[in-house]
Parts: sequence; C-alpha cells; structure tokens
Amino acid sequence: MEEGPLSTERFLIRGARILDPSQGLDQEGDLLVEEGRIAALDREIPVEEGVRVIEARGCWLLPGLVDMHVHLREPGEEWKEDLESGLRAAVAGGFTAVACMPNTRPPNDSPEVTRYILDRARKVGRARVYPVACISKGQEGRELAPFGELREAGAVAVSDDGRPVADSGLMRLALEYARSFDLTVISHAEDPGLSAGGQVNEGPVSARLGVKGIPAEAEAVAVFREVALAALVGYPVHIAHVSTAAAVEILRRARESGFPVTAETAPHYFTLTEEAVLDYNTLAKVNPPLRSEDDRLAIRQALSEGLIQVIATDHAPHSPLEKEVEFPAAAFGMVGLETAVPLTLNLVREGVLTPLRMAELLSTNPARILGVPGGTLKPGSPADLTLIDPDRVWVVTEEELHSKSKNTPFLGWEMRGRAVLTVVGGRIVWPE
Repeated sequence: MEEGPLSTERFLIRGARILDPSQGLDQEGDLLVEEGRIAALDREIPVEEGVRVIEARGCWLLPGLVDMHVHLREPGEEWKEDLESGLRAAVAGGFTAVACMPNTRPPNDSPEVTRYILDRARKVGRARVYPVACISKGQEGRELAPFGELREAGAVAVSDDGRPVADSGLMRLALEYARSFDLTVISHAEDPGLSAGGQVNEGPVSARLGVKGIPAEAEAVAVFREVALAALVGYPVHIAHVSTAAAVEILRRARESGFPVTAETAPHYFTLTEEAVLDYNTLAKVNPPLRSEDDRLAIRQALSEGLIQVIATDHAPHSPLEKEVEFPAAAFGMVGLETAVPLTLNLVREGVLTPLRMAELLSTNPARILGVPGGTLKPGSPADLTLIDPDRVWVVTEEELHSKSKNTPFLGWEMRGRAVLTVVGGRIVWPE
C-alpha cells in the first residue's frame, strides 16, 4: 500500500507515557518527528532550535489507532456518512487508519469501486483508508468477486460484512483464493437460518418486547464453521464483531488446537447488554445484537486473555430516516469512532486490560492482521501517532460528534478519556 505524503514539520512530543506493544515499551519519555517519520524515541530528547514542542505529561502516546471495521457509506449512501465526515470522526476519535467495509451502493466488488474509494480518500486526507472488498459479487453469496483485480486496485481484505456467506463451499473457496492474493478474510459469522427475522437477542428481553430474537447459536454455529474451514484450508480467518460467550469458547478451543483464527469485538459488546433496547430503543439495535450480562462478561474475559485480539468499532452511521421508525423497521447499527477510546479505557480502569494491551487491541494487532503499515513507534516508521488524555471528561452530544449521523445509545453519557492529538504521516490532523 502507498504510505501517502509525509509532512516536513518537526515536532517533539515531550513527557508522555509511551505505549508501544511492538517494542514491549511502557515508559515515560519523548518522541521526535522529522520529515513525517519517527526520528527518535527516548526517555529524554534534547530540544533543538526550530523544533515545536508539544507538552504531553499525563497523556498516553500510542501507535496510531487502526479501526479494521467501519462503514463509511460512500459511495451510495452519503446522506448517512461520507468520507469527509467519516474520516473527521475517525481522527477525532484517535484513529489514524480505517478499513472500510464493502456494503456500499454499489458494493465494493469491482476494482473501479475500490479505486474510487482510494481516490476520494486521498482528496479528503486525514486518516489512511484501507478498502475491504466483497467476498462474493453483489454480496449475493453465489460467485466470488475478482480477488486478484481487487487486490491490485488496493483492497487489503475481503468480507461480505452485513451478510453472512451461507454457502460453506464458497467460503472454503474464498479462503483458498485469498491465500493466493494475500488478502485477509473477515467473516460476518451468522447462521441466517437461525437469525432470519430476528431483531434483538433471543431471551427475556425479546419476549418482553414481543419481537423475534436472534439466538447466540446463530453466531456460535457460524464461528465453528469458519474455524473448521480455516483449519481445512490452512489459511487464517478473522471473525468480526464477536458478541457471545458461546463463540468465545469456540475461539478458546481453536487456540488450543492451533487453528488459524483471529477475532474482534466492539465496545458496545463489552459495555452494554440487551437491556439497552428496552423501551424499543432503536439506537441500541445492532447486528449481532447486544447480548446478556454473561455474554458481556465473557467478552471482557476474552479480551483480557487474548482470545479476542482486536477492538473495532463497527461504526455504522444511520440517519433519523432509518432509526426514528418502528423498532422492526429500524436499521441495525450505531456510530462508534468517537466513543471507542473512553469505553476501552473503562476496561483499563477496571483492571480487565493493561494500557499496553489496550494499545495492542486498538493498533498493533489490527495493523498486523490486515497486513498494513502501522502499529509501531519504532524509529524510522511513518509518524502515525495517537495522544490520549485518559482523564479528559466530556459528554457525548450530537454537537460533539463529528460523524454525519448521531445514532448512538451513548448520547448523554459522561465519558472519561479522549484523543487530544492525532498525527498521520507526521501531519497533525486532529485537532484541525
């Protein structure tokens, strides 16, 4: 992938707590940026004339955050989000790179759409954009998309996210072809025969609301299949948005067996439960649905153990047209780019994660799994950096959110922790 333009600005971030999993580094120190790259990292770096100094005592400096699961809605649904608004939300949330899912209109199943996304991203600037292309043409689950052409155009991964690949033979073929083109395969793990028509988690809440539920087994059955196929082919599969204790147990067995599988979850799955949709709250309607308290605790434990290697937002913007409707008609999804950092910091404060593990989950691991640059503060690397004030208190309001859509159940919540500086290629892109 292209690195993109590097800035000529020179600046020193001084006195931060530096967290870099790629070097096992957790220490206070300074970091110098020159010509778009990390020039030096040490406990103390002398200040030379002409170098801008950014005081960062009390803040955490991480490799630029990488969100490997976002929906930017362009092309085709720009009233919900476009690259301009989506990337502004990304850098405001501390993300220096995002991987955008292919369920656009038209879907990203052709090199023309992939190139369009990359061209638009270059014009917008701000964060790096890595397109995820479709597994199947039109996301219809019948015929593979042209993986080779998509890879050549700039796609880094394939997924039919938003729709599961129901045909096991096609999914096996996808893994085999992806290996030939070094593409990451991201699975929307859902058994459509079990989930069809479902609105929320199957259980007491679905019964109280009088709507069809989606059982945890809809996820577990699909995760088991993907693990089995990855073992058969001998090529990794990445499981998107894990939400259930049952799926976590399958991931545990896969690790014990040495099968090639990685997984992600989203902040709403370790923060909220199915009770958030009571009173028919469409802002909390997501797919997979918010689950039980036991599931939430299992997700937290899986993050602590490393069974789930990535925290991704599944940022899914929807306008009031899709959300302020009767519950069964409402779209699934919530925005998440700007709330991911404080919600993950809650796990650190509660002792579930160390600060270094947080950096691994939000930066180093997603970059590694996607096979893209980033996730490190090693001198010589492009200066993609995120500076976080872990104690910055703020309230989630529609005015505070930079996404074009405001669909989040966290509206009105007081958050603690926020990205205060985002740097891409040595260029300060946030604050603007």
